[in-house]
Amino acid sequence: MSTTRLHVDWTACDGRGLCAELLPGLLAEDDWGYPVARGGEAEPAVPRHLEDSARHAVDRCPAPALRLVRR
Repeated sequence: MSTTRLHVDWTACDGRGLCAELLPGLLAEDDWGYPVARGGEAEPAVPRHLEDSARHAVDRCPAPALRLVRR
């Protein structure tokens, strides 16, 4: 069974922190405003109940540096 994961393109991310505001259960901000996964994973798994919020965060990313991937 595949899992939806949140991928951050670090070359595109400019650290505005919007994604962490939109996904507080999944992401936090580091000291410079860049997103970090609360579980410490490079590509955190998106729980089913957060998939709509994750899609919204991907759509709203101003860089755009976020995308959802199936693994």
